[in-house]
Amino acid sequence: MSARKPNVVSLFSGAGGLDAGLERAGWHVSVATDFAAPAMATLRATQAVGVPVRGRAATHLDGTRLIEADVQDLTARDLRPKGSNSVWRPDLVVGGPPCQPWSSAGLQRGLGDPRGQLIAHYLRLIGELRPKFVIFENVRGLATARGATGTPGEVLRSIQDDLYDLGYSSRVATLNAADYGAAQRRVRVILIASAEHVLPLFPAPTHSRHPEHGLAPWVTLRALLESLPEPDLDDVVRPTGKRADALRKLEPGTGIKTNGRVMANRPSGQWGYRQDAFRADLDLPSRTVRAASTPDWIRMEGDSDIRRLTWRECAALQGFPAQWQFAGTASQRFVQIGNAVQVDVAEAVGRGLLGALRKGEVSEGTLAPVLPADLEERIRYTIAEHKTNGHLRRRTTASDQSKAVAS
Repeated sequence: MSARKPNVVSLFSGAGGLDAGLERAGWHVSVATDFAAPAMATLRATQAVGVPVRGRAATHLDGTRLIEADVQDLTARDLRPKGSNSVWRPDLVVGGPPCQPWSSAGLQRGLGDPRGQLIAHYLRLIGELRPKFVIFENVRGLATARGATGTPGEVLRSIQDDLYDLGYSSRVATLNAADYGAAQRRVRVILIASAEHVLPLFPAPTHSRHPEHGLAPWVTLRALLESLPEPDLDDVVRPTGKRADALRKLEPGTGIKTNGRVMANRPSGQWGYRQDAFRADLDLPSRTVRAASTPDWIRMEGDSDIRRLTWRECAALQGFPAQWQFAGTASQRFVQIGNAVQVDVAEAVGRGLLGALRKGEVSEGTLAPVLPADLEERIRYTIAEHKTNGHLRRRTTASDQSKAVAS
């Protein structure tokens, strides 16, 4: 361990948020791969300019082998260092298969979406590579996603069961980026696993909305934006069209409402805010940064009008260094940024695993998979809610899919 940095094989790397956080924590990404050409162009451009790793005498992705390929076509041989034999094992395999099949912002088709099948290839490569540790990241919706029998929570349980069959113990948690110093309320499912090491606990929060016990207060969107340079005028989007007046009248922390949908336990209708028509509250961390070119509206002191958050500001909310070289069109950059793992969370999780790796192997046998109490409660709620309103959701989903096909 003293002669080299522990290595990482990064699958579904995207723009490199998980990789950036892990390298801050002290890991080295030996290989990173993704199928999306704009994301791989971002990694190549970032590697070329040599972005400094905060707090370390190193640059991100230094010496990292970048592979643009479909994970379905990859084998362990493709991911091992050149010249190594089949005995070589990575210290860590990481990745977050595409989240759209489980995301509330999508159609939530789950395993019915071809992208939902990519989890199987992630697990296949873990079986082939036999890493010492594993990190799996995905949207919170995965925690209650239905599998083959239609039972909420089945997909996450099956991932843990498959890892158990491979000899890996695992832990699962939902982590909020705002609790780790990010100016963004972004909750994600994180799974860590190991076959030979004692798994650490998930990192304790450093920040809180209601700080106590020495925790710092959440970092606000206002504080983050005030720390950044003025946005490029070419990146600024102001409201236009027939909804412009309605957008300007919004109070911070509110948006234009969607149509209410009457349900058995919501007689006044279930409604939310249009994802493209919400005005951010500057005195809170931002809402979750999405993979769309319609982020929230803001109005800073001294501004003559409201505007959308720029893609550079969204990248900062995701924790990317200012020098990170995002490639592609503005729309493609928003997609890469919104799909990325938040860097501060990745760093916090990475530090915990690095500490466990340095303690050395401690055989304790493979522990049976267990979900934390908060996720078990969320699954129970989903089952009960589905019994009450499931028929309405199925009808709406079918309608949404028909519209998607028609478009």
